[in-house]
Amino acid sequence: MFITFEGIDGSGKSTQAHLLRDTLVAQGFDVILTREPGGSPGAEEIRSLVLEGDPDRWSAETEILLFTAARRDHLERTILPALAKGKVVICDRFADSTRMYQGLSRGDLRGIVDQLHNIMIGREPDLTILIDMDPAIGLSRAKSRQTSEERFEDFGQALQEQMRRGFLSLAREYADRFHVIDGGRSQSEVASDIATLVQEQLV
Repeated sequence: MFITFEGIDGSGKSTQAHLLRDTLVAQGFDVILTREPGGSPGAEEIRSLVLEGDPDRWSAETEILLFTAARRDHLERTILPALAKGKVVICDRFADSTRMYQGLSRGDLRGIVDQLHNIMIGREPDLTILIDMDPAIGLSRAKSRQTSEERFEDFGQALQEQMRRGFLSLAREYADRFHVIDGGRSQSEVASDIATLVQEQLV
């Protein structure tokens, strides 16, 4: 099963992805936890290019190409081999983030994102967990991490608000695989809801 986590910056998706991995491993599942951009040696190199530096370092079109290249390498070297071995793959972000951050926020480029995805990736997750969060709270959490990967956070709260609306719209568009989880509660409450959801899907 291929499970992805999506949400605005600071929504807690990375933490919840780790917690879900730990829960499933404890239950005897063979699980691999990965992330985007990244998840393979080549994709991790591209990650540093797109997440660090000035906000205007790349055009949206260039970002789309970089993210697609990273995703293709990640798919070939990590995701597909793991699925072929019967593993549960949990991924922190996937193509839905590109549909939002590059396809929506930086111009009307969603069509280009989807065309490249269909040509080069051709795979959607089996289950996508969208952790919905107040953009102001999420951005405050994200900025407190003090990492070098702050390029998209530096676009400010207006971007996060746009992304939240976009992700919720995407959840309606792909209602067959999206499940929206309220991220404004305690970490344990969120984790419990996610674990229940995934266990039902796996059974």
